Amino acid sequence: MNRLLILILILFLVVEVVAQDWQNPVYWNEKTQLIPWRLPFVTDSKNIEYVDLDNDGDPDVLRTTILGGVPIMWIDDDDDMKRGDLECDQDNDCLCVDINKDGIFGGPEDLCIDWTDTDNDGVAEVQLVVINGGLKNRYYFDWGADYMYIIDWGEKDGIKNFINWNELVLRAWVHNGHANFFTDYHGNTLFLKMHGSTFRIGDLRYNWENPFIFYDYDKDNLSEMAIRLVDTPHFRPKPGDKSGSKFDTPDPEIDIQFTKSIDYVAITWDLDNDNRQGNEFDFDMSLKFSGKGFEYSDQVHKFKNMRGLAESDKLFYDARWRQNDELIYPDQNVAYNKIFEEGKWDYCWFVFDEDDDCNRWERVEFYEPKDLWKIGGEKGGLDNNKQADAAGDRGEFDLDNSGKGNLYIAPFDGRLHLYGAEWGAWRIDMNAASYQGYGGLYPPAKSHVRDQIEPEKWTTVRYSDTDKNEFFDCIEYDLNGDTVFEEKVFLSELGIDDRASIIYTGETDYKSFNKIFKKLTNQIWSRSLEVLAIAKKQGISSSWYSFWQQPRTLNEKYQYGYWLTFYLYKDMCHAALLKGDTELKKKLDKAYYSGNWEKL
Repeated sequence: MNRLLILILILFLVVEVVAQDWQNPVYWNEKTQLIPWRLPFVTDSKNIEYVDLDNDGDPDVLRTTILGGVPIMWIDDDDDMKRGDLECDQDNDCLCVDINKDGIFGGPEDLCIDWTDTDNDGVAEVQLVVINGGLKNRYYFDWGADYMYIIDWGEKDGIKNFINWNELVLRAWVHNGHANFFTDYHGNTLFLKMHGSTFRIGDLRYNWENPFIFYDYDKDNLSEMAIRLVDTPHFRPKPGDKSGSKFDTPDPEIDIQFTKSIDYVAITWDLDNDNRQGNEFDFDMSLKFSGKGFEYSDQVHKFKNMRGLAESDKLFYDARWRQNDELIYPDQNVAYNKIFEEGKWDYCWFVFDEDDDCNRWERVEFYEPKDLWKIGGEKGGLDNNKQADAAGDRGEFDLDNSGKGNLYIAPFDGRLHLYGAEWGAWRIDMNAASYQGYGGLYPPAKSHVRDQIEPEKWTTVRYSDTDKNEFFDCIEYDLNGDTVFEEKVFLSELGIDDRASIIYTGETDYKSFNKIFKKLTNQIWSRSLEVLAIAKKQGISSSWYSFWQQPRTLNEKYQYGYWLTFYLYKDMCHAALLKGDTELKKKLDKAYYSGNWEKL
């Protein structure tokens, strides 16, 4: 009898536990190793509070907890919430997460997301992510904070920012494979961002990256061009700092004031348009401008439905971003023209991804006009920029912007160069063995990790404008990596005119650049075939270079054609010198650096 009672009791307890688990289930993807795409569902339907703020009989606010007790609040800005809803529908709605559990929403260390459906079609075109830092993070960028809008300007894909909902952290650089980023950097989209807490920013209509624009010209939902425009803000000086500052607000809580001028621009192009699955971002060339720039306070964009429910303002630590109904930035239609027509720039830098290994989301990162032989992030060399390739890119520097960001195709190599550049350098990485990765995405501090292998030796080619006519006329080679240029070539000594037709970048759209790259690549390849025939006549075997004679893509034609020509030219020169035929050597030099092989 006692055994029967014990069995009945055990059965009752098991049924009770199962019933409790059924009534209060843990969300199935909470704390798993799968991608946490969405906010976890509430685990107890009884733990939901509905609040009617505007006294119209239906709820406007939903309060509950997730992840074992983290308070959240949904605000329904378009008045379509119903009692029984577990969440809002993310069209005109706002989600706030009280991460530090201090009872304040949108305050220090908290996360908020606001969606705006500007045309009432049920799909939000605008998403704002607010991640605030702590109260002590002042006087400069707060790299742990984000104030970031994503705006679809030419698509309805619904993709915005990626947040790891198990960690409640923005992970804007998480990707699948090399460059299939979860955040919407693909297609026609733009974002505006500042690393700062909203309660420290003076005018929330402006931003630091203001904006970052992505263009999809062939409608494949991938980006063929991008433009980054930056308004470097004034920061409140630290106490005791007497160095002088343009920061002038009397509000003691505000630390960030935007200048309302774009003082930095970077433009990047996927010249061969080879982005596709597994290679979603493959930008080939970038230009950077810096200086006084241009003002943009007249570029006002009003957004229908952006202003949040007024009655909810009282629920926020700082409700100013909820009161916005406009943002100020030069958009996708005017940015490119303003850069070239209105920008007052101190200098222009150029970089080309010669080994075609760039898979970053935003651009080919810039080499800096620093020491040729130092290597490593922040070590004072060409790759001083921690996000640049240690080797494999070609950087060129117009230090006074005399060339206005224009380009030309040089006769000596058939490739694009920066008009007006005083000098430049190419660190050669023939195997694409050293490249700037974007791995190690957790925790956030590793999102910019420089995880490439830095070579101990590398080949360097240096270009110089010694006659100061805005075109390169001197090429130097350090092929053995001993930091000494063993060969120097002056085009004037070969009787070659260094000048070429100028490509006016501000008047050249993406499709034209794509055509220019195709044309110059085909010319490089045709030249290599011509050199192959000449080498054969001179008894030089080309079978050693069979690999380079079978390009499969446009970029392989670009790379293989260059190297095939260079190797065969060098072999022919060597054979001529062995024979003591200095006249043939001079003819070979002139043919190679002029691109005219007809006389041979």
